[in-house]
Amino acid sequence: MNLTLKIATLVKTNFMADSTFKSFKEFYPFYLSEHKNKTSRILHFIGTFLVLGLLVFLLVSQKEARFWIALPLTGYGFAWVGHAFFEKNKPATLKHPLWSLRGDFTLFFDILRGKRGFDATKD
Repeated sequence: MNLTLKIATLVKTNFMADSTFKSFKEFYPFYLSEHKNKTSRILHFIGTFLVLGLLVFLLVSQKEARFWIALPLTGYGFAWVGHAFFEKNKPATLKHPLWSLRGDFTLFFDILRGKRGFDATKD
């Protein structure tokens, strides 16, 4: 098996393995069920906000590629603290990385628009 095929298989099995859900519309209720804790939602919101701010900074300042590692470390750092200490569950990112990332941004913008709140009981 050549290297390209191995990488393609690795990506397909680990990053496209959202076979449990046929669409993001199906996935998002699951995502929300894993994000019920108010403190966890606040941490997710802060992490996503910082990622967006850092992204703008990195684009404007044209920093070297090595600085870009700060994006996922910042976002997931806050989110995973929320899961470990407040939700007491495993992040959906581990099984559904792409849809989970989309879920993070969807929840962030839902909170900004007032469609959802930090308190999940009021959604």
